[in-house]
Amino acid sequence: MKLITIVLALSMTFVVSAQTRKDKKIIKDAAKAKKELVKTDTDINGFFENSAGYVIFPNVGEGGFLVGAASGNGVLYQEGTAQGMANLKKLDVGFQAGGQSVIEVIFFESEDDVMEFEEDNFEFSAQISAVALKSGVAANAKYKDGVAVFTLPKSGLMAKATVGGQKFKYSSF
Repeated sequence: MKLITIVLALSMTFVVSAQTRKDKKIIKDAAKAKKELVKTDTDINGFFENSAGYVIFPNVGEGGFLVGAASGNGVLYQEGTAQGMANLKKLDVGFQAGGQSVIEVIFFESEDDVMEFEEDNFEFSAQISAVALKSGVAANAKYKDGVAVFTLPKSGLMAKATVGGQKFKYSSF
């Protein structure tokens, strides 16, 4: 029994030490973002509890005037445990004006959807759009192409808010 405890303690030390200071801050911000999402709409708990995994991007910055860009860093979770770090980037052209900061969460419907994300083959097509989270919205939300995406504005104002064209990078701990 002592040997198992020692092995577990050592493995936890390795996992924690594999995270950078920046990763730890993003993980802390993601935990706060999750609380804010649940506070805004308690029905989103169903997605957190029943999805195969989810990525929380606690601070996605988006801005532009005709040409727009967005970026953010986040954390992939499976069964409530952080598995690795994710990065999103987006560049698009079209009507848009302003800038904003949002929380974005992507829920994966199946293990295959999570694996596709982990393999760095994941990007949103133009048909995928985010649901702007407010009270009662999550109760009627559905997965589309294996994902459900919610955003919660934090600050700023933008005349456009889509997720189509976002590309992601992932690295496990």
